[in-house]
Formats: sequence, structure tokens, C-alpha cells
Amino acid sequence: MSIVCAHVIVSGKVQGVYYRAKAREMAVALELAGWVKNMLDGRVEGIFEGERENVDKMIDWCRQGPSRADVTGLEIEWKEPQGDLSGFIIAPTRA
Repeated sequence: MSIVCAHVIVSGKVQGVYYRAKAREMAVALELAGWVKNMLDGRVEGIFEGERENVDKMIDWCRQGPSRADVTGLEIEWKEPQGDLSGFIIAPTRA
């Protein structure tokens, strides 16, 4: 089992369309740890940590998002797994 961690930033119409809530549902279903949050510039940011196959599925989902979203870009940065993450939350937006 290979544990990986992906940091993603999603651009487009991704706020006000239940992107974070649906992302959390998908991440929980895939047994991923991490978080997702709105950014002040209108994008959505997330950390997804878990088995490689499931993180890949989550990234594929992020490319489209929920039905009301219009994703125009996805940045992915692979990081070292943190290992101290448990569960998956919607984090607050911070200035």
C-alpha cells in the first residue's frame, strides 16, 4: 500500500456550487485524510492523503467537481505524506 499526499488548487466557478461539501463527501468515501477550503481569490484548495489509487480518483473528481461547478484549471503538487492527518474536514477560509 502506497500512501501519498497531493496538494491541489482548483480554478474556475468552484465557490458557491457546493464544491467543498461534495469534495468532502468524495474524500470520505475514498477514505482519504486532509482538508478542503475556499481561497480568498475564488479558488478552492485541498490536501488529499491516502492510498495512491484513491488520491488519483479524488484528483480525477476535482477536474470536474459537482454538477454546478465549471473547473477551468487544476494545479497539483505532490508532497511527502504528513501522516498526522485523520479524517477529512472543510477548513475555514483565512486572510
